[in-house]
Amino acid sequence: MGTDMDGFLEYRVPRGDQGPTWCGAQDLDSLNDVRNYDAFGCLFGVRNYANFLPVAAGRGFPADASPTVSARFAQMTEWYGEDGPHGTTWITWAEVKAVDWDEPAEKPDSRLHEYRRTPNGLRMTGKASWSSALAEAVGLGFGEVREWPEGSEWLVGDTLYRSVTIRRRDAVTETGEWQPVWEAMKELAEQHGDDNVRLVVWFDD
Repeated sequence: MGTDMDGFLEYRVPRGDQGPTWCGAQDLDSLNDVRNYDAFGCLFGVRNYANFLPVAAGRGFPADASPTVSARFAQMTEWYGEDGPHGTTWITWAEVKAVDWDEPAEKPDSRLHEYRRTPNGLRMTGKASWSSALAEAVGLGFGEVREWPEGSEWLVGDTLYRSVTIRRRDAVTETGEWQPVWEAMKELAEQHGDDNVRLVVWFDD
C-alpha cells in the first residue's frame, strides 16, 4: 500500500488583544496531489528511501492551527482511526526559502537506480531496493537489501544498476509538482511575511 500526502496552507494575521491568529488559505490537494516519495523524504522525512536529512520532520500538528485546518485534520483522524494520519508536521515559507537545493542526501539512495541502454545512451527506467535479476548476479538472498557505495554499478542484460546519491533539487524539481505550492506560499508571504505563511501536512497509507 502506498503513502499519500494531505494538508493545508495557512497564513498568520494580527487579531488585536488576541494576538496573531492562523487562518486557513488553501487545500494542498488543489496544488499538489502527486505521490513522490523522494520529495516526501527530502522535506518531511516520510518514506525517506533517498536518505535525506529532512527539512521539517516530526513536528506534529501545530497547537495554534486555524479552525479550518483543525477541522480537516480531525476529520481525517476519524476516517483513518489508528492507521493514520501519520508523519504530521509543518514548514514555513521562510524555511522553504532557506533550503539549499544543491545539498546531497546523507548517503546513497536505498534503491538502486535502473537504466536501460538505448541508441541514444542510458535511459532511467526506475528505482528498486531489490531486483531478482541483480540478486542472482551478485549473490543476494530473496529480499536481501544492502547499502552500496556511491557509484557502484552492475550491468545485467540490458539493465544497468547504479548506486546514486541524489540532491534535494532531484527530489523537489524546479518545474515539478511542488512549484504551485511554492508559488501560492510566496504570494501569501508577500502579504503577510515569510514567517507568517506555513504548510501543514500529514500522511496516510
